[in-house]
Amino acid sequence: MGAGLGVDRVMDDVCVIIVSHNGKRWLDAVLGSLYASAGSLDLDVVVVDNGSDGSAAYVEERFPRARTIVCANRGFGAANNAALATADARYVLFLNPDTEFLAGNLEGLVAALDRRPRIGLAGVRQVGGGGELAPSIRRFPSTLNMLAEALAIERIPLLRRFLGERVLAPSAYERETPCDWTSGSFMLVRREALADVGGFDERFFLFSEETDLCRRLKDAGWDVAHLPLITIRHFESERSATPPMEAQAAYARLQFAHKHFARVAPYRLAMALRYTLRARREAGRAALETVLKDEPPLAAPVALAPPQATIVSAPGAALSSTRSRSPM
Repeated sequence: MGAGLGVDRVMDDVCVIIVSHNGKRWLDAVLGSLYASAGSLDLDVVVVDNGSDGSAAYVEERFPRARTIVCANRGFGAANNAALATADARYVLFLNPDTEFLAGNLEGLVAALDRRPRIGLAGVRQVGGGGELAPSIRRFPSTLNMLAEALAIERIPLLRRFLGERVLAPSAYERETPCDWTSGSFMLVRREALADVGGFDERFFLFSEETDLCRRLKDAGWDVAHLPLITIRHFESERSATPPMEAQAAYARLQFAHKHFARVAPYRLAMALRYTLRARREAGRAALETVLKDEPPLAAPVALAPPQATIVSAPGAALSSTRSRSPM
């Protein structure tokens, strides 16, 4: 990093963390549009390569301003935490590799959060690969919300205002909207909020780690909000709807329930109903099997130790100290 005596100590405005698990094909779009959106912000961009497609080497060649970290694949949260431990910025942006900035700019979003000190985490407006609105405002999981999803009640206009995890009303995405949690593909988090609750819980190998982070932020008194000052495209990997990914998503939901619910059985029954009604698809059958067995499909089981033993605490020195930056 070039730290040394006589070098000014500087804190970045935003540390952007992108975890690329074999996502090299997306990096030109996400990094190019990110830098174009930064304005006058001081960015520290970190690409974590926990795959096997040479993402780190590609970034080092094409985007020399970015840093890279290469690590074993211990899960999405663990990869983000590896970069978080090196961050020294006022905000941290957790950004998926399969995204692209379309409208608005990061500088404006940071300025808005500077004026709203109680917002600990913000999401933005997202569209899919075809330009359709991608519902990213979410309510916390519950048995009632799971039943609404299982029976498609969330799609009934009057009832969807209250039921289901996804907020489907298009008007909610055109204004500032408080939410329980927001899609992990874009989460801008305040430094002080992370200092309060720590990083991702690494027991979540993939999926639900952002739900858990938002739950802990809300429990600590921070607000979570949707701010439509930026629109991004989230392509979402074609792997997301495959049987292994659907099974992993189901298991992660159960993990969240085991951690945060007083009673898991009713929620698990609602999940079983949801996937039974979708068992014509292979992905639905894979998820149902996971719910019935309550075993991880992708990662080795991890004991549910007390949270403080497994959640990365605010990475202490990394979040509270400054990092020296050499003159460019």
